[in-house]
Amino acid sequence: MNEEVALILEDTKEQMEKAIVHLQNELQAIRAGKASPVMLKSVMVDYYGAMTPLSQVANVNTPDARTLSIQPWEKAMIQEIEKAIMQANLGLNPMNNGESIIINVPMLTEERRKELVKQAKAEAEHAKVSIRNARRDALQELKKLELSEDVLKKEEEDVQTLTNTFSKKVEEYLKVKETDIMKV
Repeated sequence: MNEEVALILEDTKEQMEKAIVHLQNELQAIRAGKASPVMLKSVMVDYYGAMTPLSQVANVNTPDARTLSIQPWEKAMIQEIEKAIMQANLGLNPMNNGESIIINVPMLTEERRKELVKQAKAEAEHAKVSIRNARRDALQELKKLELSEDVLKKEEEDVQTLTNTFSKKVEEYLKVKETDIMKV
């Protein structure tokens, strides 16, 4: 019986950790005024008829905080990469110099910063919902085990403690991202 309880708690913790990892990935994709190769993660390039992620057809660097540099592995791909960036609708304006593509990342306006904070909060809320769903599933599994009331109560408290811990982590990540976005 204890093995089953431990298994449920371990599975719950794993699901909550996945929610945190997903949140980190989503928050990384939200730009905070600094240039980052992650900003172009969603760009898909038509590579000889197959839609391919930009990272698989070019090298993306950040020479400074406001510039992205894209060095295609094949010069013939420059136009395709430029077109793909425009189609991705990221609000970026690529410039082609014949050898590589340079993107100057514009400063964020106050209004845009507030929109990005809202987006970050929405992602944090999704993570919290995932954590609460993991808690609900764990509590349902524990109730199926026919444990004594005392043991069930203790295990439910353990699940709630896990939930609180991971919810705090979500808040911490959100706070850091919010500060990063609002910093001029």
